[in-house]
Amino acid sequence: MLDLAPFKVLTFDCYGTLIDWETGILTALRPVLERHGSTLSDDQALELFGELEAVAEAGPYLPYREVLTVVMDGFADRLGFTLSAGERPALAESVGQWPAFPDTVEALQALATRYELVILSNVDDDLFAKSAQRLQVAFADVITAQQVGSYKPNPRNFEVLLERLNRPKAEILHVAQSLFHDIAPANAAGLTTVWVNRRHDRAGFGATPPQTAQPALEVPDMRTLAELTA
Repeated sequence: MLDLAPFKVLTFDCYGTLIDWETGILTALRPVLERHGSTLSDDQALELFGELEAVAEAGPYLPYREVLTVVMDGFADRLGFTLSAGERPALAESVGQWPAFPDTVEALQALATRYELVILSNVDDDLFAKSAQRLQVAFADVITAQQVGSYKPNPRNFEVLLERLNRPKAEILHVAQSLFHDIAPANAAGLTTVWVNRRHDRAGFGATPPQTAQPALEVPDMRTLAELTA
């Protein structure tokens, strides 16, 4: 078991880890797909989202709102239908409505009594501000893709995190759901990682591309992490 005592700062991915983005994504996507006769299952839709998002984020930097619009265009292109003007922004306009996981708020509030909490997220500042209202905790810092000009798993995002924190790596624990966006690049940056395996009871990688990475600790949810640190 990982000794959690040395850590002073917990850095978090937001979407998929604290915010239930898969529910949010499907809630926005499903009406559009159904209107155009798509027979994709939920898992197929999430996997296609993960593929299209990763491609959009790997290219020249676009604000996340535009990334999500590109993803919507990708669904239409891949599935052979034409989006209406009102359908193109469906994903981008939904982000503020994506719910927190049921265990998130209580766990964050408990962890905030023992650690400095920081967000490192692939999002725009204004979109995170809407999600922050659902998280109900004060973060010591919030670092977004908009501020960095790139998206995880780009190493630059973790370089900026370390620059901003200005703390020894041994004091920082990075907590995330995505092996692709977070665990693998955080490991490469020399950080200790916790994998919040939100899909532990389901097959596949959901809305994140497949990746192999070894975290220092795996937990099924945030409640478990909070209990381990108590």
